[in-house]
Amino acid sequence: MNKIHSAAKSPLRIGFIGAGSNTRAMHLPGFQKIDGVSLLVVANRSEASSHRVAKDFSIKRVAADWRALVNDPEVDAVCIGTWPNMHAEITLAALAAGKHVLCEARMARDLGEAREMMAAARAYPERVCQLVPAPFSLDFDHCIRQQIQKGALGRLLEVRVTHTGGQYASAQAPLSWRQDRVLSGNNVLTMGIMHETILRWLDSDPDWLIADGMVAHNTRVAAESKKAVAVDIPDSLSIIGRLARDRMRFIYHFSGVESGRPRMEFRVNGTEGALRFDAARKQLWYAKAGEIEEKRLTIPRSESRGWQVEAEFVQSIREGTPVERTSFADGLRYMHFTEMVARSLRHNAARVTWDQL
Repeated sequence: MNKIHSAAKSPLRIGFIGAGSNTRAMHLPGFQKIDGVSLLVVANRSEASSHRVAKDFSIKRVAADWRALVNDPEVDAVCIGTWPNMHAEITLAALAAGKHVLCEARMARDLGEAREMMAAARAYPERVCQLVPAPFSLDFDHCIRQQIQKGALGRLLEVRVTHTGGQYASAQAPLSWRQDRVLSGNNVLTMGIMHETILRWLDSDPDWLIADGMVAHNTRVAAESKKAVAVDIPDSLSIIGRLARDRMRFIYHFSGVESGRPRMEFRVNGTEGALRFDAARKQLWYAKAGEIEEKRLTIPRSESRGWQVEAEFVQSIREGTPVERTSFADGLRYMHFTEMVARSLRHNAARVTWDQL
């Protein structure tokens, strides 16, 4: 059971480690809106950038580094907004120091680090541990699950996920942190965040999978150092396999080399009908089995929950409510999937089963 933090007794004091784009766009404004929450301290990549963030968001002070912030006795909770390479180390230190943790996705670089984070969370059950959830379908999750549960799709046959763009097609495109294995680990393109979304709807893990990837350009120039860096994280990735639920077939395709209009689409197909979620346009469509015509499904206002990450984190701390979006346990599941893909890629599109890991 989480130790409840009462806002009536004292404000909830948040420290921010890393203030990247998502932290500035979502987390800092989100916490600012909540009564009784204090934006206490920030530690960004440099002291100068920390001071800029503190000024922009009225954060009370700046820490010399992340370790000083974690060990600050006035900090109640930390929001980790770094690249994945720091998530495990900071989470373990923060939990040991008595802090609640909101960690940016992806959970970690690999399954080993994710397991360490899960073990630490279990060792400190009084601390709230939450991962930032995949945001694309938050308004649609309830409706999609409802359609599946009430049998509108019949027996589930397959799920297809496609996410493409052209950001890595050119050899002149600079190195992205997502292409740097030291920073990103086994995460490839958006496969983890898209699979997390599927987990919400189907609650099923892969029995087995086969993955094949391609690196478009073996070197990229790093923007800061201006030096060529070797790249081995795929710019194009396809995954096929079977989910445990209904022995469903799943087909995923991710690409950073598809120029033109990007695609971001989920499909769940069954014997009685199919759902198509166009995440780029925020539209959900249903078609009866064998028919071409689709019906657009509208989302009632009561189900349109939107982004509530910071509010839910605070609620879990104050009231002891369980973390749903996204728990460390669910993060461990998508990192298990990521490890299966990594192993298949390392062994030339080998078939990898869930229990091999």
